[in-house]
Amino acid sequence: MDDRKTLSPRASARYLPTEPGVYIMKDPEGVVIYVGKAKNLRSRVGSYFTGEKDPKTAILRTRVAWIEHIVTRNEYEALLLENNLIKEHAPRYNINLKDGKSYPVIRITNEPYPRVFRTRTIVDDGSQYFGPYTDLDKVDQYLELIERLYPLRKCRGRVKPRPHPCLYYHIGRCSAPCAGKTTKQDYNEKVERIRRLLDGETEELCRELEHAMNEASERLEFERAAEYRDGLRAIEAVAEDQQVMDFDPDVRDYVGYAVKDDLCSFAVFQMRAGKLVGNETFHTPVFGTEEEDLTQFLMRYYDELRTPPARLLLPRPIELEDLLKFLREKHGAETTIEVPEAGRDASLLRMAVQNANSDLEKRARERGNLPALEELKRVLSLAQTPLRIEGFDIAQLSGKHPVAALVSFSNGIPDKDAYRRYHVKSLEGKIDDYEAMREVVARRYTRVVNERSAKPDLILIDGGIGQVNAASEVLQALGLGSIAVVGLAKQNEEIFRPHTPEPLRLPEGSAPLRVLQYVRDEAHRFATGFNQQLRSKDIGLSQLESIPGIGPARSRTIMQRFESLRNVAEAEPEYIAETCKLGVETAGKVRDLAARVTEEAEGAGDRPTAATDRPTAATDSPAPERGADEATGRGE
Repeated sequence: MDDRKTLSPRASARYLPTEPGVYIMKDPEGVVIYVGKAKNLRSRVGSYFTGEKDPKTAILRTRVAWIEHIVTRNEYEALLLENNLIKEHAPRYNINLKDGKSYPVIRITNEPYPRVFRTRTIVDDGSQYFGPYTDLDKVDQYLELIERLYPLRKCRGRVKPRPHPCLYYHIGRCSAPCAGKTTKQDYNEKVERIRRLLDGETEELCRELEHAMNEASERLEFERAAEYRDGLRAIEAVAEDQQVMDFDPDVRDYVGYAVKDDLCSFAVFQMRAGKLVGNETFHTPVFGTEEEDLTQFLMRYYDELRTPPARLLLPRPIELEDLLKFLREKHGAETTIEVPEAGRDASLLRMAVQNANSDLEKRARERGNLPALEELKRVLSLAQTPLRIEGFDIAQLSGKHPVAALVSFSNGIPDKDAYRRYHVKSLEGKIDDYEAMREVVARRYTRVVNERSAKPDLILIDGGIGQVNAASEVLQALGLGSIAVVGLAKQNEEIFRPHTPEPLRLPEGSAPLRVLQYVRDEAHRFATGFNQQLRSKDIGLSQLESIPGIGPARSRTIMQRFESLRNVAEAEPEYIAETCKLGVETAGKVRDLAARVTEEAEGAGDRPTAATDRPTAATDSPAPERGADEATGRGE
């Protein structure tokens, strides 16, 4: 390896050899961020630093501190070495095969009393699967029709005998085997008819529905006739999906892809024994040429777990001779690459490209506003673009339930899987936001240091100079003083920097200020919601303990089992009694009290929640528990 750390990346590129090889780009901390192969190392690496570049290359170029290289004898050796280094280092800017969503299938479970439902997850337990299906709405209509014609059970797990059927039985959506309302033979006959429908034997059902639709229309029951019409359309649409098959026994994969700026989505459709047996969608950042990115993707895709096909169909002709050599040597596969222009192959390939485009459009909507982040870098004089921002806020009410929230933003949009909630432990009843901030920042970034996990480019504190200085002191003590820290105070929307008493003011409505406000407001919402949930749980416990026979232990059991008073209010007394080991009469009182409290709270505009309740879809903020020091509300 040639390591010219004393030169800038642009200057070091001039000293690279003109031979084939691999170049390894590293950030200022020595972390490998990109690995590429080249026929001519000097020419390929130099191209990153000459001329006007597209946004993706410009971003990569700003992150590179130095470049190492390894010379190989030929391009094929470079390809193999590139693949091994990518697997070893998992660089941030190389293809990483993040799964997107694939088409759903319909599952009939392998149980004594099977269930039928839509899923995207295949479980190898003997269940039967039908699909995949391209139109989600039509599949749901189809399942709705099946549910009305051949109702099966809704409950999960083993069928447990019960004296009375649930509500689904009374509205005609369950055959209630648990209550003895059907025999196992009758139940299995329903399952078999569903199997036949999903296998495509729909002619008889279509005739019945068309006859029923015409009769309903003659009786002027137009709503009922419309239901039958929608059912017919759903069957026809699903039947079209089931016709995605042919009689060609070749093993074929259709790879569609779509690129926009530095983001790419790949969709792979798999044809086996003449049937479309599955598809997968992946999205990933890309920073190479089309040939480089496609080669990297296919090498990672056909690695250890997937067998290469006999025919690989692509939307455009691309030179991939080294890839084919790799597949021959690693898998013994004699794969050919084709670019179909017409016929069934072209039709299926268009479907794969459409799927990739759809996924790319979704990712593009989610990825945020890079120009605003570049402007934020400029106005705050940051060392690099703040692609990853973490925001903190403290919430408490008169010292009760002091909590903190961490929100994480990637490319200017929430990364809700990385949200965290904390119980603040050090205050002992005092009200001290500075001390609370010190504790939470110390806990968060001690873990980051110990686990060597990714650090944010910017930390935003909901508060003024006091909170900012408290956070900055902790980071300095942990050796993380290079991470930029700012605070955004609600009053006057002023930006504070460590040990700088004079705040920075940005124009109202400017893009950088809107980014900071978004992070600050999300942290505040998340922290306040956590505090309210804990207080609501206290209210729920105290309310339940007012019922004779319900003490602290049983009230906690009820809240643990049902998570919120709303869930208690919606449960049947018999189920509450069975779940919480209560008498049916007491369970009825519990349900009635929960219903009353829920109704009163909703009337006042405040839905009671438990600590584990999730926010509504519009502000959904999952915060999975991550060890003892990062809590999700289940207590520390």
